[in-house]
Amino acid sequence: MYRPHDEDTVQLPSVPDILRDTRPLPAEPAAKSGANAVAKPVASAAPARKPKAAPRSRFNRKTLIGAALLVAVLGGGYAGIRWWLEGRYIVSTDDAYVHAHNTTLASKISGYVESIPVADNARVKAGDVVATIDPGDYRLAVEAARDKVATQQATVDRIGRQIVAQGATIDQATAQMASAQAQARKTDLEYARQQALAKQQFASQQTLEQAQAARDQAAAAVASAQSVIDAAKDNLEVLKAQQREAARTLDELKTAQAQAERDLSFTVIRAPVDGVFSNRAVQTGDFVQVGQRLASLVPLSDVYIDANFKETQLARIRPGQPVAISVDALPQDNIQGRVESLSPASGAVFSLLPPDNATGNFTKIVQRLPVRIAVPAAIAEERMLRPGMSVVVSVDTRPVHQGEAGAAAAVAAAAPAAGR
Repeated sequence: MYRPHDEDTVQLPSVPDILRDTRPLPAEPAAKSGANAVAKPVASAAPARKPKAAPRSRFNRKTLIGAALLVAVLGGGYAGIRWWLEGRYIVSTDDAYVHAHNTTLASKISGYVESIPVADNARVKAGDVVATIDPGDYRLAVEAARDKVATQQATVDRIGRQIVAQGATIDQATAQMASAQAQARKTDLEYARQQALAKQQFASQQTLEQAQAARDQAAAAVASAQSVIDAAKDNLEVLKAQQREAARTLDELKTAQAQAERDLSFTVIRAPVDGVFSNRAVQTGDFVQVGQRLASLVPLSDVYIDANFKETQLARIRPGQPVAISVDALPQDNIQGRVESLSPASGAVFSLLPPDNATGNFTKIVQRLPVRIAVPAAIAEERMLRPGMSVVVSVDTRPVHQGEAGAAAAVAAAAPAAGR
């Protein structure tokens, strides 16, 4: 149905206006009463109608259109100025995620899991016990190692006593050597005297022969005493060598004891860092092998963000630049971070099967490089950022001399965010 515009609408007179315009001329008084008589019934017969709303004027329509245009111009101008001063320096991406240096808890020994005193997703401190393995076999191994060490220590002590005794034997042999040498000197003198007497015919030949035999026996006794001393000294060296060997064996047994005690300590698995105990892979009573994963430990107080920027966006990104972080799970929070470092290569280079474009057809694809973004310590301590969360990051690449005001604003915005 066609509906005319306001300016095309024709305004019709109302019934009361028509009645007022039907008054008779003054020259016909007789007809006046008749006319009145006729007008009154007509006036009484016409139903009362509400006056129509006045149509919107042309001036009001033009005013609204002008105001709308003015608002559009002002808004566009503000957006353009803001883009020129700030927006053209902002580099953003939504290909960014929260990460953390997760620790995988594994067993260094094999055995049955005796207990897991930590509940899933519970916070733990460095040094807290998160799991225990049955220590029975390892305690027996420690006791056996200690017994072996004690036995070997007794052997070392025994050899040490033997060395002392052998020293006394050497002293005895030395004394006997001195006695033999004294006897040898006496027999030499006696032989010389008897030889002189025999030349002068004052002694018999038999006496000379007896003196000679005594001299030879004394010389043999000296040689025998010297052999005893040499043998005792050699035996002493053998005992010392045995002592060194026993001492080294003792060191080996002590090392084995330390290894057994270390294995026993591994039956108690402790948290290496502060974090959240999660992703449990075993239960109480399970048998675990050496190196088997037990659970994961997520340090929520040390999270960071890896943003994968296109290679065409990295021209102005530098370490130290401020970053506005918007977390999808925390839309009400405005977090301010900073660029910490840029990856030395794209993600494709570090993949399991790096691309090789030297053969076949080639299609150029824009690569992405991870950019490490540091999160303020105060925000990380709140433990609201969880690894795997999606975030949107915007890097302010304005130079320092041009972006001092922007940097001050970023610091001012980071202060209330840090105090949340």
